[in-house]
This record gives sequence, C-alpha cells and structure tokens, in this order.
Amino acid sequence: MRKKAIILDLDNTVYPVSSIGDKLFESLFSLIQESGEYQGSFEDIRFRIMRQPFQVVASDFSFSEQLKSDCLALLADLTYEDNMEPFSGYETLRSMPHRKYLVTTGFTKLQHSKIEQLGIGQDFEAIFVVDPSKSELTKKDIFRQILADNHYQPEEVLVVGDDLHSEIRAAKELGVETVLYNHNAEQPEVEDQKTIYSFRELAPYLHI
Repeated sequence: MRKKAIILDLDNTVYPVSSIGDKLFESLFSLIQESGEYQGSFEDIRFRIMRQPFQVVASDFSFSEQLKSDCLALLADLTYEDNMEPFSGYETLRSMPHRKYLVTTGFTKLQHSKIEQLGIGQDFEAIFVVDPSKSELTKKDIFRQILADNHYQPEEVLVVGDDLHSEIRAAKELGVETVLYNHNAEQPEVEDQKTIYSFRELAPYLHI
C-alpha cells in the first residue's frame, strides 16, 4: 500500500550527532569525568551519549544520584547555537509529497534548538519532543497519537529511524512498517529489517 505519512527520528537520522557532539557535550563530559561517580568506561559513556537518551546511559553506567541530578540540571538548559547540516540526501526526503512528522527523544530546549539550527521545522506537519525529564510518554505513545489523530491505518505510515530498540521497536509493536537509517553502516545488518544508507534509497519503501 502506498504510504501517506513518514514519521522520522532526529538524532542520527536527520543529522549525525558526531558532527556536533564534542562541542555540544563538552561541559557534560567534563562533569561526568571529573565526578568519577559512575561504573564502566568513560569512553563508552561518551560513545553512548551520542546515540541514546541520557537517562538510559546514566542507568546503564550506574551514575550516582548526585551526578545524575547535576547532569540533568545542565542538560535541561542546554542549547546548540552553531550551524548544523542534515545528512546528504535529506533534500530527497524534503521533496517527497508525503506528510511528515518528527518524533525525537531528548531535552526539550536542546532538541528544539537543533531543529532550528537545521532549518527543518517547516518540513513537518508536527514535531514532538519526548522528554523523559518532563513526562512518562514514549515514542510508542506519540506514534499511536499520530495514527489516531490523523485517521491513519498502520499500513499507511512508515517510520524511519536509527535505533532498533527505540522508534523501530515502537513502530513494529503498533504494526507500522519500519526502515532503519544506517548511515556509514555503523550498525550490523539485521535479518528482515529494511535498511537504507541514504534518503535517496527511501522511495521504494513508500511504494511511490
């Protein structure tokens, strides 16, 4: 069935976090390293923070309550004000006639500042920031809301994202087709998972 709508993740799907991560998280990384109140490798923490919500990383690396609190206070007020660029091929996505929705997990001020610097706000019917520090809503809840509010059947929507355990899993649980965005082949191939390496490869999955 031809798709009517595309739901996209932001971080590592629309743009690479690695392009801004060292500068953006400089103060956060210093705070974590200087505290020492965590378990595991600091380099692993740096790597994961570029790819997963902070709360997940803090739990997995057993941050102390004080460190977690200090980090959350820093992140809640963090913004990014420098130039940002989407992945090459984003223009192909932008030109597609489908209705588009952006659903991203993160801190509200920070996510909106990145959307502004990328200049992509006008590309979407609606933008949703799932902020675990403010709400218990999940991406699955937002996907369900988008389907209900717009009277979409699951087979009329495509979810595109980079995280198999976040937006990809949430969509599949709702019966929505998914495409894994695997820029630079950073993730291993997954059997039965549709995968693209550029938005230029997306059209066949929209049944255009």
